[in-house]
Amino acid sequence: MERTWPSPRFPASFTVEQGVIEVVLGTYGLKRMHYVTHDRSERRLIPHPSSAVGLRLRLQRAHPALSRWIAATSIALLLIGVGVNVPQLVHTISETPAIAERFGSFVSPIQLPLWLNITLGVGAVVASFERGLRLRYSWLLDGLGN
Repeated sequence: MERTWPSPRFPASFTVEQGVIEVVLGTYGLKRMHYVTHDRSERRLIPHPSSAVGLRLRLQRAHPALSRWIAATSIALLLIGVGVNVPQLVHTISETPAIAERFGSFVSPIQLPLWLNITLGVGAVVASFERGLRLRYSWLLDGLGN
């Protein structure tokens, strides 16, 4: 008989010697993974060097300028993706008859072709994934980008 385990709930805590490991997952990676001792001191755990997170952190140490460029590009993609797609989404929702009758229609000042909207959406997803690999999370950038 195969035993199925319930999926873990996050945030999760795993008891280890002298403390607990606290893990919080985001949509595209870890938000937090710390070792907390019984005296409440915390230490961020270091990912395995061969993992995706470990490889991204190694790139950050070996090539800081390239890493900063990638990080800035990911933030720009998130901001542009949200800034462009939100007004268009509001425009589409406001065209629903029930909403248009009650509140009126909103005309987005931004009208982009479908291929560019899809490209910006994919860019925002990749940027969120990259930020997850760097163990970075911001409710504003990553929360809205998701």
